[in-house]
Amino acid sequence: MTDPLRVVIADDQTLVRTGFRMILNADGIEVVAEAATGEEAVAAVRSVRPDLVLMDIRMPELDGLEATRRILSGDGPQPRVIVLTTFDLDRYVYAALAAGASRFLLKDVTPEALVAAVRMVRDGDALLAPSITRRLVERFAHRDDDAAALHRDLAALTPRELEVLALLARGLSNAELASRLHLSEATVKTHVARILGKLGLRDRVQAVIAAYETGLVSVGDHDARPSGERLGPPSAL
Repeated sequence: MTDPLRVVIADDQTLVRTGFRMILNADGIEVVAEAATGEEAVAAVRSVRPDLVLMDIRMPELDGLEATRRILSGDGPQPRVIVLTTFDLDRYVYAALAAGASRFLLKDVTPEALVAAVRMVRDGDALLAPSITRRLVERFAHRDDDAAALHRDLAALTPRELEVLALLARGLSNAELASRLHLSEATVKTHVARILGKLGLRDRVQAVIAAYETGLVSVGDHDARPSGERLGPPSAL
């Protein structure tokens, strides 16, 4: 039997915390602590060691961005972090994803979408619509020496891995990558895993950010799909 998913909710609004707790508890997800500030969130994570944190991006004393950085830079097993925000194009959201958050959710998310997101992220999927990810990255990505150092040297990647990373950054799913490159999905997953490992990245969201910040993909690049091909539903990034 799978252990219950343990979550910390960090938000300065009591009603938001209460509503999210009721939704998660009703689906068998255990809320093990709540926090009204970033400082309280960091302390709660260190105390109860949750699987996942729902983190409001803007809180008093210590904002969600800095709290996320502190949580994900700690020793030992680290929880996944989902950032909560009111705006989908937010510089703080982008910074939190770059710092290691696995996903962001708008605060008006439906109960079903909240539960699905929590379970997906716990299982290692960082589900973001490619269009949203790219809009965030293209708006806020920057290139400098620190970014290149953060994401390691792309010279560690093979030519095929560079190709996979560039296509991944443009929003292609594993199935689309497999079709484009004439590979099996299993082989694509192996390439993606190796890319993450070589660059020291947590998930595909960080890989997209790395591709832009290191200059592998440029803002304004055309989508990698053939002309006329339509975007499908959101894919796992």
